[in-house]
Amino acid sequence: MQFGFSTNAFREYGLEESIDAIAEAGYDGVELLFDEPHLYPPTATDDDVDSVRKSLADNDIAISNGNAFMLTAIEGFHHPSYVEPDEEYRRERIDYTLAALETAADLEIPYISIEPGGPIPDEKSREWAMDTFVESLAEVADRAETVGVDLLVEPEPDLLIETSEEFLALLERVDSDRVKCNFDAGHFYCVGEDPAELVDPLWEHTSHYHLEDIPADRTHEHTQLGDGAMDIDAFLGELDDRNYDGFVTVELYPYEETPIETAREAMTYLEERGWA
Repeated sequence: MQFGFSTNAFREYGLEESIDAIAEAGYDGVELLFDEPHLYPPTATDDDVDSVRKSLADNDIAISNGNAFMLTAIEGFHHPSYVEPDEEYRRERIDYTLAALETAADLEIPYISIEPGGPIPDEKSREWAMDTFVESLAEVADRAETVGVDLLVEPEPDLLIETSEEFLALLERVDSDRVKCNFDAGHFYCVGEDPAELVDPLWEHTSHYHLEDIPADRTHEHTQLGDGAMDIDAFLGELDDRNYDGFVTVELYPYEETPIETAREAMTYLEERGWA
């Protein structure tokens, strides 16, 4: 398997500088944050995209994923979401995703990871939120079909889709082979599931994996590899047993004050455990 590191930990750095640091730390790939201050699709120019291509080529590093989850350019990590009660506000998330698909296609990224609906509004039911998410997905899935880029829904604690069962139930309602899973091992651990045990049932639906450690109390806190309670070896062992040759991206966005050191320490952990 190959390992990437997400630039969402490098929000205090420019994108090119972030790519340089991640490549120097020994990673095979870099996950591009499709948000400010890095590559924000609604305003990205051809020159911006060319600059990313040049930086990747100069560092001989690939793109592990296009992260179209965070949206701080508008409000925050989770808003606007695909299930906002205000239709115009919800439209901002949809339009952003359409732009992200175009940017991914320009960079020949095979997929982007997206929010799993969003927080269920207090005044709305889960049923309403599911119906609204499926409706929103239908439009972005049509564009995904056109540009040839997959949409990887990323289950997350406290959002509409949290568990593996909820993700599989979503797939039953979506009429597009372009909708798949961004398997975040830590997120599944947070909601009481065993990431290693989920590799098999989600295998055919998963194109990319996120990895971070999580504290023993399963709080949703992305933690440096080896500093939490997850059985990372068991999870990676399941991928290795299946000869997985795609990307596992380390996602440690809370470490924005020390991203270079954090990326290096995570790679050291992977090397010492024999995975990289």
